[in-house]
Amino acid sequence: MRTKVTLVLIFLNVALFFFIFQFEWKWRQELRAKDTRLRVLDARASNIQKLEIAGLAEPIQLERQGDDWMVMAPFKWPADPNVVKRILNELIFLEREASFTLPELEKAGVTLADYGLDKPALTLTFTPGSPTGTGGPSLPPVVLRIGAEKAAGNRLYLLSPDGERVLIVKRALVDSLRLKLDELRDPTLFKIQGFEVRSFTVQAAAANNLRVRVRHEGSRWSLETPILARAGRIPTELAINNLTSLEAAQFPAPASIDATRTGLASPSLRITLEGNNRHETLLVGARTAEQPASGDESVYYARLEDRDAVFTTSIPNALVDTLRNAQEKLRERLVLDLDGRVVSGITLRAADQKELTLQRLEIGTAPGEGGAWQIVRRDPGATGTQTLPADPTAVNRLLQHLTLLSAEEFRSDAPSAADLENWGFNLPERRITLTVVPLAPATRGPVTPTQLVLDLGLSSEGGGAVYAKLLNQEFVYRVRSSILSETPVVDRVFRDKRLRELPTGAQITGLSLVRTANGSVIYARALGENETWKSALAGESPSRQAAIERLLAQLRTLRAQSIDATTFPTTLTLDGVDQPWTYRLEISVALVAGAGTQTTTSTLFLSERTGGGTQIIGSPDLDVVFHAEQALLDAFWTLIYGPRDEGPPAPDTAPVTAPAAPAAGALPPKP
Repeated sequence: MRTKVTLVLIFLNVALFFFIFQFEWKWRQELRAKDTRLRVLDARASNIQKLEIAGLAEPIQLERQGDDWMVMAPFKWPADPNVVKRILNELIFLEREASFTLPELEKAGVTLADYGLDKPALTLTFTPGSPTGTGGPSLPPVVLRIGAEKAAGNRLYLLSPDGERVLIVKRALVDSLRLKLDELRDPTLFKIQGFEVRSFTVQAAAANNLRVRVRHEGSRWSLETPILARAGRIPTELAINNLTSLEAAQFPAPASIDATRTGLASPSLRITLEGNNRHETLLVGARTAEQPASGDESVYYARLEDRDAVFTTSIPNALVDTLRNAQEKLRERLVLDLDGRVVSGITLRAADQKELTLQRLEIGTAPGEGGAWQIVRRDPGATGTQTLPADPTAVNRLLQHLTLLSAEEFRSDAPSAADLENWGFNLPERRITLTVVPLAPATRGPVTPTQLVLDLGLSSEGGGAVYAKLLNQEFVYRVRSSILSETPVVDRVFRDKRLRELPTGAQITGLSLVRTANGSVIYARALGENETWKSALAGESPSRQAAIERLLAQLRTLRAQSIDATTFPTTLTLDGVDQPWTYRLEISVALVAGAGTQTTTSTLFLSERTGGGTQIIGSPDLDVVFHAEQALLDAFWTLIYGPRDEGPPAPDTAPVTAPAAPAAGALPPKP
């Protein structure tokens, strides 16, 4: 039974496939044939090489050149590819809705004139390409005559290419053909895209026809003429992008074009963009009398070097200024070339000052990404060198000032010896040496550092002008005068503000704050065995307890708000008067070492409070004098002046009188 069912199913499947193949295939073939019969044009329309439209205000001729279309008449100009594609699609998919043979029209007493086909409103002629596509001879032209738009409504009459039939088609074809020339042409001037430009040349009629050429190599732009120098990437690419965005506005009638009036006999600007194996040149003539809507632009006569068509184009005034002064406007204004390189060392020199060297400890990090630095001190008469931690914030700020140092004026490209002397280069105010290495070495082998030496000179001509010059280069730049104050040859400016940090296992076991003048004790406490500061401070007032806890935290990580000196003096100079330190703070620190405990003592000296936020501290152990941070100031205030602080005065309703002179021993102002 199962075998019979299987055989029946197989028979039904075979019958179904036979039906599909025999009838469905024929049905689809008939639909395809019907569709083909409705098409006005055959396969020749898919390979059109030339196209001519007659019947418009001016006959238009189009020709395919490679992958592009060109308007050949009334003038040579690239065609808008989107507009041409729309016309070609209308021709390829043009279908008739009805057709009549000429004998049928004669029997009905109708002539071609009744359909406007004796004198067509539009005549479209196209030339197909070689049917083999191998560059052989083209096929004969195909002519489509489009009649007048009469009672056909949304339709129009068309005479078939063989002239034997009148066809009724949709009017979309004529809508695509009735174009103004401005709609058909491509408005852009340069076909080379901005990213494709490999070199950029501009020649201005002024300034003795100075020719400036900028070339792109890798990620850099460089000036090749009239001098060899770095070009600015941003201004160069901005100028190129503005150029490739220019569009042709109007095409004056040839009869109205006068070479003298247009200025194209001797162009004011000749601009050439070079791309991949091609180049394009734009000639810019005189300004027109036309006033653009935007006051930031001007309209000029122009033409492309390989075409005769003269047109007008609107060019931003800023772009014109850049092109006419390209040698300066496109030049790199950054004095130091640090692109792709990282600074591993900085040496600052100034007249009558010790040399200061900053050294990066982590080679390979980017200039603005932080990293550990150290100060290298070479004291005269001392053997060897001394290193101190450097403040990465201060060093990165210095690097930023140097990286962004830019020319306010390109003072001279070939200075004389007298010029260099007048601009202060015989004895520079600063000599800054940067040791640089590649940011990402191409090889894994050892990297050889290179040095950039920058001299900053102060002009002797008055006015405080500061000039910059790189060693082994002739260029002299005028730079901002603040660069001298931004590059101090003072090691305390770059010293790490974190002066000391106790290790994790260290514990402060004793504090002693005394007045140095008479030895009176302000506060003293030493921890007993197994005693903690929490239990030791239990008997203190809440304010003193909080102050001592804050003091302990600040002493574990001792930070300076600013560093005043890198040597510790036995006396302190305040307001020009030498005076002894007012307070002495001794700190006992216990550190577990092996099987025992090692205890050390360090000392800090404090001045009297000189203002709400000013108190000077000196450390003979660290050999430094610094201004304390606010948290440390607040802790000292509570301990030193707290017992005498009566709090804010009660409101007084008495008349205001002149303040009396402060009594001896009065408190300094509280922050």
